[in-house]
Amino acid sequence: MTILENINSAKDIKRLSIDQLEQLAKEIREKIISTVLINGGHLASPLGVVELTIALHYVFDIGKDILIWDVGHQAYTHKILTGRNHNFDTLRKKSGISGYPRREESPLDFFGTGHSSTSISSALGMAIARDIAGEHNHVIAVIGDGAMTGGMAMEALSHAGHLGTNLLVILNDNEMSIAPNTGALARYFNRLIMAYPYKRAKEDVGSFVKRIVGERVTRTIQDLEKSVKGFITKGSLFQELGFNYIGPADGHDLPLLIECFQNLKHFTGPVLFHCRTEKGKGFKEAEEDPQKYHGIKPKKIPKSDEEGDGILLGIPEEESGKSFTDCFSDAICKLAEKDRRIVAITAAMPAGTGLTHFAEKFPERFFDVGICEQHAVTLAGGLACKGLRPVVAIYSTFLQRAYDQIIHDICLQNLPVIFAIDRAGLVGEDGPTHMGTFDISFLRLIPQLKICVPRDGFDLEKLLEISLTQEGPVAIRYPKAQSILTGSTKERNYWGADILLTGTDGYLVSIGTKAYTCLKVAEKLQKMGVSIGVIDMRWVKPLDTQVLKNLSTPRIFTVEENTLIGGFGSAILEYLNDNCLAEDTKIYRFGISDSFCEHATREEQLKMFGLTVDEMFKKILEIFEQNQSFPLPSLQTYNISENHC
Repeated sequence: MTILENINSAKDIKRLSIDQLEQLAKEIREKIISTVLINGGHLASPLGVVELTIALHYVFDIGKDILIWDVGHQAYTHKILTGRNHNFDTLRKKSGISGYPRREESPLDFFGTGHSSTSISSALGMAIARDIAGEHNHVIAVIGDGAMTGGMAMEALSHAGHLGTNLLVILNDNEMSIAPNTGALARYFNRLIMAYPYKRAKEDVGSFVKRIVGERVTRTIQDLEKSVKGFITKGSLFQELGFNYIGPADGHDLPLLIECFQNLKHFTGPVLFHCRTEKGKGFKEAEEDPQKYHGIKPKKIPKSDEEGDGILLGIPEEESGKSFTDCFSDAICKLAEKDRRIVAITAAMPAGTGLTHFAEKFPERFFDVGICEQHAVTLAGGLACKGLRPVVAIYSTFLQRAYDQIIHDICLQNLPVIFAIDRAGLVGEDGPTHMGTFDISFLRLIPQLKICVPRDGFDLEKLLEISLTQEGPVAIRYPKAQSILTGSTKERNYWGADILLTGTDGYLVSIGTKAYTCLKVAEKLQKMGVSIGVIDMRWVKPLDTQVLKNLSTPRIFTVEENTLIGGFGSAILEYLNDNCLAEDTKIYRFGISDSFCEHATREEQLKMFGLTVDEMFKKILEIFEQNQSFPLPSLQTYNISENHC
């Protein structure tokens, strides 16, 4: 029997010997690797913090003491040690364990997180609440994977140092966010690690080091090949901010970590403990290429309705297998070869946003600003002011973090900045923190911002090309999905809508990849004697009002992968109502209900919100059957939430 089989809570590890804890770390790594390789998920990051997590739970009383994780995909070991060991195989599966800390999942997940740089702020809030209540527990924030490059983390450090309250911040330094860390702060950490052990005299730190971390670290000073690379940094950035700085230490040396934490428990005031870890530790492939193994796909990926069977109304699936991200990557590189004004910006996501190839080809025109979405957007504004054509590639969920900058720094000044919004819509197993289901709603209300949604890769390239000719801001949103060529590439109306199919009983009016889904729905309805047309509107703002004015139909079904509140369907409703065009037309909306989307596969999520071919087909037939003037063959009862449509 393994040690891990007997771990039901963190209390179970407190009776283990150091040798047993080392074996436990090995078993936890094996469990994380085997689970993630099957389920998909983050691999390199959680492997890097196994010993650190074990040491924290061994020394502190997590439950009474508070432990908050930053960049929450580091927390897999924490989940295993806090009552989720025996169902860890459900990681990122529908109704299973989330890939991130969630308050709803465990009382020991003290703060939910999926975005970065939030841990110190939330931990400081809990430390202040502790002080107000007159309590004396420890509050610990683990920040890493590049999250310290985010401005919010620095703001929180400044405030914590000013207050001087008891707070332990652990900097898990693996030199990485997803891609290698960038910026002066990252270089600062590297200087601490490389230079300090050689420059600090032993007599400077001898007695102080012994008091903090005991004889083990003092002995290590004599041998730089062993685990600890430094001691106390006098006059460092963190000390200037009001923190006692300790480190860097080897984050994989379990006995050292335990000894450090046991002594740090007795410190007062804010403390920053700097430990060095290796991303992907224990899995050779991830150690050698942590960026590739930051997040991996499941072994088997179910085939979605959007991926199809290769033929749709005579349309060959010419682009199957090529993602929208890949299409964007090819398009921006192609355009940048012709136009030297084009520059690309990302916030620590060059691979995820498809900009790796651009960075290789045009390094002088590529800017990775670290996990700083706000800065990325305003930087683009400055570039645009001087005649360049910046393209800011950011996931939909992360663009939310730069909302003020989009309004104040870009749109208010009508600057020609292109927002390439990847992962728009439902994104699958990452869960509610990463859903891209709000961007249409929060962008549509901003004056001077145009919003378009390509239905395939061919569309994406052309829309990017014409957007770069505009004198104001444009947002292009596209999903985490394959690009499937939908409709002829000839005679597309890139500044308006395309009528893909005509119908007499109603129209499916969609944006983006939903055009493909709608064509398949229309094909099935045709076999039932229902004539439904399909329109790809392409632009959410401005709408192609000419098409809407000329659309004489008894029914309109709007379809989108965005929340229904303030989304594309709302835009259609508003226009028709404001122009008195909806008096004889019934309007139904398919989209995301007023809820956060739980983690599941993308295909399961589409079904949850009634956006698959079968779900839409059943719902539309139900609507027609309810109309007695349009009798259809009897159907089985079909239940759907009233919010779905």
